[in-house]
Amino acid sequence: MLDGWRAQMLARGLSTSYIKSSCGTVQRFQEHANEYPWTWSAHHVDEFLADRRSSEKGLALSTLRANSGTIRAFCSYLIDGRYGWAVFCERVFSDIPVQVVFEWNSPRHTTDDAVPARRRAFTKAELQAFFDAADDLVDTEFAKGSKRWLPALRDSTAFKVAYAYGLRRRELAMLEYVDFGPNPHVESFGRFRSLQVRWAKGTKGSGPRRRTVLTVPEFDWVVGLLEYWLSPDGRKRFPTADRSASLWPSERSGSTVYRNFDRSFQRVRKDRGPPGGTDPAHVEALVRDAPDRGRL
Repeated sequence: MLDGWRAQMLARGLSTSYIKSSCGTVQRFQEHANEYPWTWSAHHVDEFLADRRSSEKGLALSTLRANSGTIRAFCSYLIDGRYGWAVFCERVFSDIPVQVVFEWNSPRHTTDDAVPARRRAFTKAELQAFFDAADDLVDTEFAKGSKRWLPALRDSTAFKVAYAYGLRRRELAMLEYVDFGPNPHVESFGRFRSLQVRWAKGTKGSGPRRRTVLTVPEFDWVVGLLEYWLSPDGRKRFPTADRSASLWPSERSGSTVYRNFDRSFQRVRKDRGPPGGTDPAHVEALVRDAPDRGRL
């Protein structure tokens, strides 16, 4: 059954990482229930999710929602008459698989925004304070003669690009300098008229997809910023810059990872940035005050 479901998901074009994760969830559920799928019932789901929620890690509601959705999808595959599993199980085991996940025994997704209520977007003043603090950190490290001034310059530039184009962490980290393209309506922006986000978030299990974000007049300041970053005074100062086309090289490799941006974000925010009441988890907090910015 699991092999058949895996083949079905591969045929649908879902990513291998999503398929592996989904099959792992079903296997954990089967081991917890200690029953085979043709004898599963709703109380098995209740006990599985209840045990997961009461674990020491205290799983987030979104994780429980994903687990229940995976089990529901697997059961939907089994009871689909086109795959013949119900007929086979009735003939061999005198029992048939049924759907065991319903509205009343799975976490509900009642809103489009799952961000905890304690978190809020930066105000404009807090956002400006954060950017100023990131710039001050570059000056401070440079004045001390520290090598960390160059990564600080990279991260300060990256934070502003993330805000100007409404980028998620992974989208930001995966950018390359060749991803900027044309837009006939803003010729004055030169080579930075639009941005091809090639690693944008796709639908569930589909893997990354492409989207285009236009450079708009409200954020025209990002053009000069990018021109400076791609000049010999910016990105090319990294000794690894020639190893890849990554927009954000690191000291030891051709590109940095989004966790580095998170660490830098937290450092700036903790030392000099906005107050802690915003409680942002990571750099994506920069674009929460403009949720539709990526669709412009």
